[in-house]
Amino acid sequence: MPFAIDTCAAMHIGDRSEQQDRVAIFPHPTRKDCLLAVLADGMGGHTGGAIAAEQVLLKAKQNFAFYSPAEESAQELLGGVISEAHIVIKLTRFTSERDPHSTAVVMVMRPGVAEWAHCGDSRLYHFRCGKLIARSQDHSLVGELIRTNRITEEMAQHHPQRNLLLSCLGAEREPRIDYGKAATIEAGDAFMLCSDGLWGLLGDAEIGSMLNRLDARSAARMLIDTARSRSDGGGDNISMAIVKINPG
Repeated sequence: MPFAIDTCAAMHIGDRSEQQDRVAIFPHPTRKDCLLAVLADGMGGHTGGAIAAEQVLLKAKQNFAFYSPAEESAQELLGGVISEAHIVIKLTRFTSERDPHSTAVVMVMRPGVAEWAHCGDSRLYHFRCGKLIARSQDHSLVGELIRTNRITEEMAQHHPQRNLLLSCLGAEREPRIDYGKAATIEAGDAFMLCSDGLWGLLGDAEIGSMLNRLDARSAARMLIDTARSRSDGGGDNISMAIVKINPG
């Protein structure tokens, strides 16, 4: 069955003084059957986080331009983007007074399959007709506490160290990179990459419902509006990339 792909990349500055998130969806320059979605949530003081996040997008665009599925696996592409961006971000520390860091989540989609990789607490969601199929696991302290059943998802929302990352790009330690894959893609599938400024204020079920009911652009608008309505004047940067699979 032929598919039609509906995409949208969106950001909102929230209540911050600077937008340090970066997000993009890149078509392949020579292949019409490939796309790459990438999102980075920068950290590191004034402009430092934005610089780090920008490096993730730049490296993703550069590497994807030379990507050939016959010569390079998707995992090699995705891991290379994150590892090489990490090196570049570390090098910027020597040329500035800032201490830049970033999360990264990257997804490549080819005919019938989607694969992704991430580091940090920016997430990838895969829904099918509104039902959650897969969600990346946060590389954070509260994420580890949830995985070991020491706290619940609800308790994590109010944990005093909920923003503490265990791995990110630009740190002294090599970044932890986890991979995921949707071996089949069907009409009704929706993939979303997003920063914690969004997922920290919305539950999985309501995200899935909005993505299922609305086109990508309308879903992005409603997701941002919902997060903003709950932020109580302290909202973080919000960013997302949505890729929906519709019948052709």
